[in-house]
Amino acid sequence: MSETVPMTPEGHRRLQEELKQLIRVERPKVIQDIAEARAHGDLSENAEYDAAKEKQAFVEGRISEINGKMARAQIIDTADIDSDKIVFGATVKLFDVESESEVVYRIVGQDEANIKQGLISINSPVAKALIGHRVDDEVHIKVPSGMRIYEIINIQYI
Repeated sequence: MSETVPMTPEGHRRLQEELKQLIRVERPKVIQDIAEARAHGDLSENAEYDAAKEKQAFVEGRISEINGKMARAQIIDTADIDSDKIVFGATVKLFDVESESEVVYRIVGQDEANIKQGLISINSPVAKALIGHRVDDEVHIKVPSGMRIYEIINIQYI
């Protein structure tokens, strides 16, 4: 697992905030829940205890996962990028030839992706196909719904 995890400064900050929340709020709460469930007696038939232990496993697993990602994080400040090609962090305006509409995507790390906000993972088929292209290029992208053709209108690094 020594593979780097690319992320924007915003994505790194969000992971840090989630980690703080898990350590400072969620972990103590689940410990308290376990203690309360133990006080109810027989643990073999105690649904509250089982639920609290399950929640504890989830919280500890997520803390471990975030720590691993933060340790391997490659924070890429897109404001420093000066390129006419699409690379990680680019905000790209595309013209969808089929629907004759414009879409805007920002290529971000896997944990930052949120299609409703126009944030697509660097590992997505669309991002992989766009990487290396320039304004006015036409890109053919195979997506689950079929083949999409996009014309690149604009590339920004913000």
